[in-house]
Amino acid sequence: MQIRPFQTSDTPCLLELLRLNTPDYFSASEENDLIDYLENEIEQYFVLLVDHEILGCGGFNLSEDLKTGRISWDIFHPTSQGKRLGTALTNYRIERMKEIKSIETISVRTSQLAYPFYAKFGLELKEIVKDYWADGFDLYRLEADVDLVKIK
Repeated sequence: MQIRPFQTSDTPCLLELLRLNTPDYFSASEENDLIDYLENEIEQYFVLLVDHEILGCGGFNLSEDLKTGRISWDIFHPTSQGKRLGTALTNYRIERMKEIKSIETISVRTSQLAYPFYAKFGLELKEIVKDYWADGFDLYRLEADVDLVKIK
């Protein structure tokens, strides 16, 4: 397994990962949101490879005041789910965020489908917004003090 920074040449592969997870984990309408993120909002974004094949991706962004690290856009190949690759990439990002001294809080905005995964790291559910991402895809916002977020 290798984790490396995202390169723009990875974009077609990441869009394919998103499509493979649509409609189970993402709405088709989110593809344009991912493209916009990769082109305009990316700060720290990584791909996870196994045997030189991208099987997952995810990143984090910082709030304007640099006090909150926000986990962003986790996507994994459906056949690789449940094999601890998501845990490995999340641990990697938590470690990177803990290295940034200004970060006080780690947060994630996800759906009802993925929020239990993030809760395992000590992130606590703070908000639910029905049909936020798309019809049937609710927003679940979790966060915790950086010192309380665990490496799994």
